[in-house]
Amino acid sequence: MDEETDPGVSSRTERKALEKAKILQRESDRRLVRLVGRVLKKPEAERSEEEAAVLLLHGETAEELCKRQVRRNVLKRKQEEVYDDADELKSKVKQLAAAVEKAQHLVVYTGAGISTAASIPDYRGPNGVWTQLQKGRTISSSDLSKAEPTLTHMCIRMLHKENLVRHVVSQNCDGLHLRSGLPRHALSELHGNMFIEVCTSCSPVREYVRLFDVTERTSLHRHGTGRRCSHCGGELSDTIVHFGERGTLEQPLNWKGASEAAEKADVILCLGSSLKVLKKYPCLWCMNRPGSKRPKLYIVNLQWTPKDDLAVLKIHGKCDDVMSLLMEELKIQIPVFDRAKDPIFSLATCLLQEEVNSHTREVIAPLDVQEVCLPGSGEQAEEATAVLGGWFGRGQRKGRKKKKKAA
Repeated sequence: MDEETDPGVSSRTERKALEKAKILQRESDRRLVRLVGRVLKKPEAERSEEEAAVLLLHGETAEELCKRQVRRNVLKRKQEEVYDDADELKSKVKQLAAAVEKAQHLVVYTGAGISTAASIPDYRGPNGVWTQLQKGRTISSSDLSKAEPTLTHMCIRMLHKENLVRHVVSQNCDGLHLRSGLPRHALSELHGNMFIEVCTSCSPVREYVRLFDVTERTSLHRHGTGRRCSHCGGELSDTIVHFGERGTLEQPLNWKGASEAAEKADVILCLGSSLKVLKKYPCLWCMNRPGSKRPKLYIVNLQWTPKDDLAVLKIHGKCDDVMSLLMEELKIQIPVFDRAKDPIFSLATCLLQEEVNSHTREVIAPLDVQEVCLPGSGEQAEEATAVLGGWFGRGQRKGRKKKKKAA
């Protein structure tokens, strides 16, 4: 009598055979793609009859590879930096100047491109952080607190002082808009400020402005800075909104100010932003209105942006160059950043004596080092500014669950 086959063994054998067949099929597909790819790289006149037959036999694969190449070429063109020539740049800036003077409610959206002159890398430029990572290169970390407001930052501050700019919406976390002297009520830092930490246990949320980068120990879903609130003892959190997170703090994000400014805007000027993130915020673009009733859009960027087709004017130039020409057209003098008058010194809260060694970041110091907030002056810490909170930083403590102690 024949022995009966064990169903378990049969099942495993079939599963292994199926997995092996899938692996072999993937290898076969890869070989085919490589073969067709080599043929497609050759000029049509140089292809042999056999190679032409390969393309004819595997038409679908050849078509897919051609589509991939088209997509790669389009992406490459979008990443290229384009410069307007000198005459064209001046002509475009004159048009921008006329729009700025005529605007009743001009709102400025800024991105990483306005801070590159301060040696802060952008994200998608030729030497941007993501561009380098995509090429497999390592990114060296740098202390951004060494940076100072650029010419563009100072121009924006002056335009606001002259009542030509009503509000600034920034994606940057470097705090340079604040340090340029731009009033906080006129600024929305949508992705946070690296100099600000908050206590979300206090109601309203309590804010501490520091003279150093508070994000040394923080990351995605891990926002605790390791310091404590001098008022309630709760753990302080940074204000940075990472990719994949939703910012809920009232300040420094100021979403209310940003959305109200966008609603009133008749002109939007985008400086140094790829707009790939900002385009995802419908409230900033008045998309619920008919096209003819939306704000007029002006873009200053060296690369393609997803809003180019909607722009009244696209200027291909560096932000500092464009803003310098714009201020010349408007006959407004550009102020020079004075480190001694950096607003961050008057806003900052000193560390307590026990917190002196809570960070290793470089501290921003004025020219007169004696003016630096010295450790141990706890009186200022007690007077930390209370900020009206929205959802009081809900979700800020995510990812920092305490480990249970072993019994």
